[in-house]
Amino acid sequence: MWHKNLPAHTISGTLTTKKVNDFSCFYKIYTLQYATIMNYDSSNPILSSRSFSYAESESTATLSMTINRCLILLGLVFGAALFSWVSPGTTVSAVGSKLTLFLILGFVTGLVTCIKKEWAGVTAPLYAIFEGLVLGSISRLFDFAYHGIAFQAVALTFGVAFGMLTLYRAGIIQVSDRFRMIVGSAMFGITAFYMVSWILSFFGIAVPLIHSSGLFGILFSVFVVAIASLYLAIDFDFIVKVSDRGMPAYMSWYAAFGLMVTLIWLYLELLRLLAKLRDR
Repeated sequence: MWHKNLPAHTISGTLTTKKVNDFSCFYKIYTLQYATIMNYDSSNPILSSRSFSYAESESTATLSMTINRCLILLGLVFGAALFSWVSPGTTVSAVGSKLTLFLILGFVTGLVTCIKKEWAGVTAPLYAIFEGLVLGSISRLFDFAYHGIAFQAVALTFGVAFGMLTLYRAGIIQVSDRFRMIVGSAMFGITAFYMVSWILSFFGIAVPLIHSSGLFGILFSVFVVAIASLYLAIDFDFIVKVSDRGMPAYMSWYAAFGLMVTLIWLYLELLRLLAKLRDR
């Protein structure tokens, strides 16, 4: 098993730009939260087309505004993660008690952001802080078992993000309705698979694909990492459209939030994949 080196209890229908429902945001938030839980215990539909239905306001979003807010959110994630990393008491028991609280708070603020986009200026930074606290604790535990793995996962995450941005800007990846349908459907399948696994865990049944360091377990993680990576292109495309279509300024927070969620999800999946590879 890929998590065997961790201390005990540490690891304890068509999506198009015209028809994506705001409720589909739940899939991405749930997938991210489940990945977090699985890393401890053992799509980006957030950016839906309904966002484009908002009328232009006096203050409209710009590309530079959205980029700045992306940097703010990522800064909050890093700051909270660093605080959690260096905080005393980063043990299995200490992490277990606070992890549940921050996961719940992150899940709630994430869903609120999806439903009430105009609140994103408040809820997105809160979400970044809660998730950063969770990531710092989990990353520290992983680093105890696999020295240097957290740094590797961070470097790979930003390397993949830069690569996807380059492919998007060069026009090699075209974010069409078909692209959204394929990637969104794959993400929906991953979410459904995670949900079934979570339900089975209550009956003491573990799904080997998620935790196994065997060939199929690694291939599954590679597939999930690939889908999370492709979602970055959808995030980039949405960020551009937010400014091009003169959407309200608060939508820049919402677009930044979507990109942040994808990056966190990608980081967690890379962390799990690297741990599986080290167990080979």
